[in-house]
Amino acid sequence: MGITGFPRSDRRTSIRSRPSFKVLQRVIEYRLAETLDALKLTKYSPERMMPEEFYNYLTGETPTGDTTTILDVLDSEYLMVHEAVEISELKKMGIPVNDKTTMSAFPKVLEAHCTATEIELNYARLRKNKKWLKERLETAKVWLDDDALPPHLAQRITEIMGRASRYLGER
Repeated sequence: MGITGFPRSDRRTSIRSRPSFKVLQRVIEYRLAETLDALKLTKYSPERMMPEEFYNYLTGETPTGDTTTILDVLDSEYLMVHEAVEISELKKMGIPVNDKTTMSAFPKVLEAHCTATEIELNYARLRKNKKWLKERLETAKVWLDDDALPPHLAQRITEIMGRASRYLGER
């Protein structure tokens, strides 16, 4: 069981059976406060975000078929950093954050995703979590195969991966 109190095996459930905002509200509030504090280590200045905004963004439809659930995110300090930065970057661009954002603001969401990945990997580096860095480098390789990824963002992800690889001593 993770911080959310839900067994890890029950994560891949249908939209209808996922926990409601009301059920997760206190956990989201706690995790957001913890994450915004953790971001100080990276010197990143996030925008203010509301727990319901966070919930709606993470439970909205995605064009990529992402299988990461809100429970997965709430259970991972690194995914929390990633999503908090992604939402913050969208807000800095003036994009409303809700359950429709990922679909309506695509590909701007990918730009926010790149910045979020950069901050997330930097946070993992600062926390000396090489295991997380290695896992995310493998995930990022899949992102580069996505036809929806504009070339300039593929280049940016390649650069981010290169920095993380150099830190790990890989080429």
